[in-house]
Amino acid sequence: MKQIEQDFKNLPKDRIAEFCICCGSKKLKNSPAVLMPFIAERVFNWKQIKIDKSWGLKTISKGQTYSICNTLMCSKCNFLFLDIRFSEKELSNLYTGYRNSRYTKLREKYEKNYKKRNTELIKGITYLDKVEEFIERNVKLPVSILDWGGDTGKNTPFKNNNKSIHIYDLGDSKTVKGAVKVKKSDLKNKTYDLIICSNVLEHVSYPSETLIDIKKNMSSRSLLYVEIPYEKLMIEINNKEKSYQDKRHWHEHINFFSKKSILNLLKKCKLNVVDFKKLDVPEGNFSLMQIISRKDIDQ
Repeated sequence: MKQIEQDFKNLPKDRIAEFCICCGSKKLKNSPAVLMPFIAERVFNWKQIKIDKSWGLKTISKGQTYSICNTLMCSKCNFLFLDIRFSEKELSNLYTGYRNSRYTKLREKYEKNYKKRNTELIKGITYLDKVEEFIERNVKLPVSILDWGGDTGKNTPFKNNNKSIHIYDLGDSKTVKGAVKVKKSDLKNKTYDLIICSNVLEHVSYPSETLIDIKKNMSSRSLLYVEIPYEKLMIEINNKEKSYQDKRHWHEHINFFSKKSILNLLKKCKLNVVDFKKLDVPEGNFSLMQIISRKDIDQ
């Protein structure tokens, strides 16, 4: 195990996780859960069915089926996550055409009133000024920006005070004025003053791979801004009000970070944290973790 932890980026990428993807520990607790029907159909084409007497099954109870999975929690860094690790193709199934009409129609099938909620989400975040305020404590403007997973760029900071804004994203949405969509091939040998990775790491199977890819576009002077949800359940677990066993369903967020787990992940990926803040967003009744880091100069 010691050798595996020292060589974190070469850990095996299993279909069903057998180690913590933040710190590498194999000391995991697990509890039964279900994969939400929208995710099951969108990712795997696993549709819900009802088992009735026409099935002729003798040892299986009749009723509505759900896709089963496990909730895993790392005993070392308190990282909470779905045991299923989606492949790149499966993540593409989920996020290509993110929130477009086809996506919304399928999600509305399982989650009534999602269309109305989606309309609100498309408008953009309400706390962008707080993001800019936090980043500006550590950076001198204007800056060249790469927004990794930035969708249209509507939530990209410093739209009025930058050298350039490039958006790298799996989706095909049209970008806002002033932002330019780039492909991974466009990023080769290119560095940026500021890289944004906002509300991305909770969606990906192996966040270390995302961070290692991002580092390729960082110089010793570059700053990386990471923003992730500080899920209510994680706060409650930290305060001993709830247990990991209370996480009984999984949706788009397949990773729930504790402060310890995200700091472990950044350290394993050779990124040095220079600023950290917990941000409460009262109007949305949720909290976030904001982190600024730099590339380890000893690499």
